[in-house]
Amino acid sequence: MTNKKNIEILRVSHLRGPNIWTYRPVIEAWVDIGVLEDHPSNTLPGFYERLTALLPGLVEHHCSPGVRGGFLQRVEEGTWAAHILEHCTLELQNLAGMRTGFGKARQTSKRGVYKIAFRTRQETVGRAALAAARDLVVAAINDTPYDLAATVAQLRDSVDSLCLGPSTAHIVDAATDRRIPSIRLTEGNLVQLGYGIQQRRIWTAETDQTSAIAEEIASDKDLTKSLLQACGVPVPEGELVRSAEKAWEAAQEIGVPVVVKPYDGNHGRGVSLDLRTQSDVEAAYHLAHRKGGGSVIVEKFIPGNEHRLLVVGKHMVAAARGESCWVTGDGVSNIDALANLQINNDPRRGLGEESPLNVVIPSNAAEVILELERAGLTPESVPAQGQKVLIQRNGNVAFDVTNIVHPSIAAAAALAARVVGLDIAGVDMVLEDITKPLKGQRGVVIEVNASPGLLAHIKPAEGQGQPVGKAIIDHLFRAETDGRIPIVGITGTQNTGRIARLVAWLVHISGKHVGLACSEGLYLDSRRVVPTDCAHWEAGQRILINRSVQAAVFENGSRMILAEGLAYDKCTVGVVTDVTWQETLTEFDILDTEQTYKVARTQVDVVLPSGTAVLNAADPQVVEMAALCDGKVIFYGLNPDQAPMADHRNSGERVVYLRDNVIVLSQGHEEVALLPLASLKPEKAAKPEMVMAAVGAAWALNIPVELIGAGLRTFESNPQKSPY
Repeated sequence: MTNKKNIEILRVSHLRGPNIWTYRPVIEAWVDIGVLEDHPSNTLPGFYERLTALLPGLVEHHCSPGVRGGFLQRVEEGTWAAHILEHCTLELQNLAGMRTGFGKARQTSKRGVYKIAFRTRQETVGRAALAAARDLVVAAINDTPYDLAATVAQLRDSVDSLCLGPSTAHIVDAATDRRIPSIRLTEGNLVQLGYGIQQRRIWTAETDQTSAIAEEIASDKDLTKSLLQACGVPVPEGELVRSAEKAWEAAQEIGVPVVVKPYDGNHGRGVSLDLRTQSDVEAAYHLAHRKGGGSVIVEKFIPGNEHRLLVVGKHMVAAARGESCWVTGDGVSNIDALANLQINNDPRRGLGEESPLNVVIPSNAAEVILELERAGLTPESVPAQGQKVLIQRNGNVAFDVTNIVHPSIAAAAALAARVVGLDIAGVDMVLEDITKPLKGQRGVVIEVNASPGLLAHIKPAEGQGQPVGKAIIDHLFRAETDGRIPIVGITGTQNTGRIARLVAWLVHISGKHVGLACSEGLYLDSRRVVPTDCAHWEAGQRILINRSVQAAVFENGSRMILAEGLAYDKCTVGVVTDVTWQETLTEFDILDTEQTYKVARTQVDVVLPSGTAVLNAADPQVVEMAALCDGKVIFYGLNPDQAPMADHRNSGERVVYLRDNVIVLSQGHEEVALLPLASLKPEKAAKPEMVMAAVGAAWALNIPVELIGAGLRTFESNPQKSPY
């Protein structure tokens, strides 16, 4: 090895579920810091100053001191390059707009080689941030140039293209707050909330309750107006036209001023307001026709401010007001330049979805050009000093007014959404004063939109953001539900595949459609779908996304936990049969039973507070896990007089044990049920601990003991003969 101070990334893994590090997906990297093992940070001249100059945000990292600046304190006192790499990776993700905070670094059994783990919300971005952080740390150590701005720009582009959009992420975060699990189904914004039969799906502001018919109605603006008018919702008088000449005729009949807009459009594209002359109406027609690609609507112009009211379910949950957009001439700059100087300099404006207001480039916006032409101007015109020029009449709907909406206006918006049939709708209204009753002003509904934008409500340009994600989650899931199905996870080395199959059979005969992923295959009810080893993350996900599955059982070996993480975030029952080190675990630098314990405990760590850990009382390390469980514990074992079993019974808790060839289910000292081994098939009777583990899991799921007994008698161990 040379004396060059370098960090080599040896291997990188994405642990997509709960793992040995934490409950959340992480990237685990093995890194070799080489000669830096002999050079902690406090021995590197100028390193601290160079690092903090590159990443001043590291001051916010608490690290082990647990206070702001804690990590930098460690750097000053002396810490190793792997630890610094972990924190720099997290900070680069934060700078790129993907907020994360969890990270750890641990030395392996090989000198100079460390395992680091850090939270990431997207694997590709996380891997790129790791590589970039490695280059940054090496540059800071060796005092060589590093282009941080270019790195952050590349990472930000990746975040924008690969991560969930801010609106979808806001909904998912609201689900997480309700302890509802989520699975991203595509590289886009299609997300499953909940598991199996309890799942719901969202696609940003669309849900699996959003009617395709309602969406079609919403896109047909003329039909929408007819339906709204028939149900008593105020709408502007209008007419559908198919030529510029007909547009002017309609305008004369309706009475100017009028609005001209595409028949099938959204986001204000191709909309022209307050039109009074034939030339303006005809020009607006051509713009609307070009933007919408079809027919055009001419309708009465109603003075007032544009508003967007968000309706979720039966209620209005947020409202935003729009504002006109103007520039003031300086006698020198043209309108494009004035827009940049006076409008686009607002930090709330941007091109991405993160920005509540859009950048305005007059020469690139046909609607703005048409507005300017009506005033005898072009984007290249230079307005006189102090001359005010109207750039946009509509749009810029990003000023929160939720708390001042009059109840009658909120009710009208909710009615409009129901008439169209949308469960989530953006109702556009023109109102003189949103604080006053609708009947006392010239207020109308001008559009009802499916899949409405949420950002203006989540992150308004002015005012308080509204919890629209929570409103959507509360709409999809009743207050007492969390989108979960019963899940059983089984970890250890003692017949875990067979235990998983037996548990799945007991669940199945209790009347539930059950999915099973284990080393003996993937099963759906009585059908073995895949005959090969399916004790892995991907097979588990197949079970969880299946809408017919009412309960699921998973076998989780130590290798799977170390290489992939669990397929689920939490479980109802966690079974641990033993803590046994196996030579294959050396690949993960797990070298003894003490380290194996840290792997196997993952299964107990994810048991829900309402759930149960089923633990083998004969293994002292498994018994230790009882203290880690957030829920209840059932011990099982051959000897009811073992200390863990006896103490548990004396505490009034549940145990499963063997007495005179009879499996006994005991709650405290009360024997709830007796299951004779003699009634079982010989291959099961010969493995009483396997049977007791499965019985304990079934009991934890509240399956009636009569059904447990029947299931034990009918289970076929041979998968070729089994109903499975």
